[in-house]
Amino acid sequence: MMGKPLRRLKLTVAYDGRAFKGWQSQPCGGGVQDAIEAALRKFGEAGEKRIIVHGSGRTDAGVHALAQTAHIDVPASRFQEPARWLAAINSDLPAEVRIVRARWAPASFHARFSATGKIYRYRVWNSRILPPLEIGRVWPIYDPIDLERLHECARLLTGRHDFGGFAANRGTPEEDTTRTIRRIGIRGKPGGLIELQFEGDGFLYRMVRLMTGSMVRCARGKADPAWLAGLLEPPMPSAMDQPRRKTSFAAPAEGLYLVRVLYGAKPRSQRAASV
Repeated sequence: MMGKPLRRLKLTVAYDGRAFKGWQSQPCGGGVQDAIEAALRKFGEAGEKRIIVHGSGRTDAGVHALAQTAHIDVPASRFQEPARWLAAINSDLPAEVRIVRARWAPASFHARFSATGKIYRYRVWNSRILPPLEIGRVWPIYDPIDLERLHECARLLTGRHDFGGFAANRGTPEEDTTRTIRRIGIRGKPGGLIELQFEGDGFLYRMVRLMTGSMVRCARGKADPAWLAGLLEPPMPSAMDQPRRKTSFAAPAEGLYLVRVLYGAKPRSQRAASV
């Protein structure tokens, strides 16, 4: 910004994913990032670069966020209080996205690269009747779900594994697919709301949706947990030229919520757990 002093502002963002094409900025607009950057344009001056929003990671179209994290570098001379920035940005945002918290952060902080983990929640409505206010916010499943089987699947997936079998192809070269799932919590009961909460050090593209869809497939009696465990096994060295086994059973986007991005906290126990 023409050499003007800048300060880094850490933002906590909530949004209803139904209104957007995901978090990431799109060539034709429609991302949550696009909406926030549009609200920030009024703070630019002639000859200055636009204020770029850096998020902790992407969310798919239709996925919601309770607390996505982002950061921006803003003119130090504008507002001295983060609350002034929060109010000013929100005044130009669509109703489906809100900055819920803003605070100053050191220049070394980065929303993506400083993160040590994330927490996602997936909501399933297991009943013959879907309340109208849950439309677009849950995955409605009408046939019975075996909760004990769901816990068994959670125990299988908890820990450090190669999750390449639970990753969708993004059209780029395959990255390291080893991740640590610190905890999978399950609460609720058949005949109503069932919530699955995933805490991990990182997640592959569509990994939570593919894990949830596969776990629920087992809990509905359509697959065996042994199939789920087999998806964690990398290809044998003798068969490296063969494509690895992958699941294609992705839960719908509208049931998924980014709950929190973790920074600086020590990881929880690595042992298997589901509650």
